[in-house]
Amino acid sequence: MAPKSDSAEAIVLNFVNEQNRPLNSQNAADSLQKFNLKKTAVQKALDALADSGRISFKEYGKQKIYIARQDQFQIPNSEELTQMKEANAKLQQHLDEHKKVISQVEEEIRTLQSNLTLEQMREKEAMLRKEVKELEDKLEILRGGVTLVSPEDRKAIEQIFSEKLSQWRKRKRMFKDIWDAITENSPKDLKDFKEELGIEYDEDVGVNLQSFSDMLPQNRKRPRGK
Repeated sequence: MAPKSDSAEAIVLNFVNEQNRPLNSQNAADSLQKFNLKKTAVQKALDALADSGRISFKEYGKQKIYIARQDQFQIPNSEELTQMKEANAKLQQHLDEHKKVISQVEEEIRTLQSNLTLEQMREKEAMLRKEVKELEDKLEILRGGVTLVSPEDRKAIEQIFSEKLSQWRKRKRMFKDIWDAITENSPKDLKDFKEELGIEYDEDVGVNLQSFSDMLPQNRKRPRGK
């Protein structure tokens, strides 16, 4: 007589057949905790099933190993095995194709998530339109021939610039005179001495007095060498 489907024996028998591998009572009890079966109940069910011949078992010392009866399973022949392998290969191919499609969809989702939202695009558009309007207004002023710097301001700026250049030229000449006097009879290497004192020439810092002088209007320029 077959055990009731909700009885301990039925649950254990179904588990042993599904696993179809060697099991001891502890393996079975651990896996069947979700059915609220204690180890003693599982052990009792395994022994009852083994005694009735519904499962097989072998004893190894004091331990019993249980396994599903193999005669209840249909063993495929070589042709059936070949067909199963082919079917499995096709299924694996379909699985790989589906994984590839899923990967592409996930990539598209990530791309869409990285794009601006509609609200963000509207804010960006408004900001760009404002910048364009400001640039167009400036361009319109330039096209109209409006003088952005008055002649008076330009003249004052040129005067200040010219005075600063004169001071630069004067101090450059003063330094040269002092430096020549100090180093005239010095036994030290002038380059090493200069580095020791932390002195830098204009050229050392990438500036040139003449290049700034060339920026002055022609009528304010000093002849070269003066």
